Amino acid sequence: MRALGKADADLREVIARHGPPPLWEREPGFPTLLRIILEQQVSLASARATYERLLMVVSSLTPAALLALDDAALRTAGFSRQKASYARDLARSLADGTFDLAALERKDDLAARVELTRLRGVGIWSADIYLLMALRRSDVWPRSDLALATAAAEVKHLERRPSPDDLEGLASSWRPWRAVAARILWHHYLSTRRRPD
Repeated sequence: MRALGKADADLREVIARHGPPPLWEREPGFPTLLRIILEQQVSLASARATYERLLMVVSSLTPAALLALDDAALRTAGFSRQKASYARDLARSLADGTFDLAALERKDDLAARVELTRLRGVGIWSADIYLLMALRRSDVWPRSDLALATAAAEVKHLERRPSPDDLEGLASSWRPWRAVAARILWHHYLSTRRRPD
């Protein structure tokens, strides 16, 4: 954070105004990746509600516990048909050993992203969020994140929200700390949209 603040006046201003960003860290494993899948293309509040309803019907969120739930139970928790299918595929691949989530920690960012995106329902955004928040990789940059693009436009005083390619280019000067820059920008985004108490 200090290195980015020294190198980029706009990021330094965000830190000065809002303080250091939270880590937003998550525990590596099945529950976190499942929750990230739930967060795709919906609000974080909606995904959190679905996840919390799921936790009310399983004593421990394991692949086996999820696979034991029928369609009605997943629908009641708030899963769409598509996300229920993705969740089951993830759980099945972990249960039968065709995917090893723990092995990602030993892989570099690119190899880990490739492994994650082989799973149905896990795209680049989901893979990057897992690498950034669960594996705490320092240079992951979720270039397709809309909140990140919106924050970058505001902080860098751009006329419009940058495309994923433009956002990638903008972040090149923040290597090898792009994940830290992402946290700073998300911190700006959330801090400027909070309602007063």
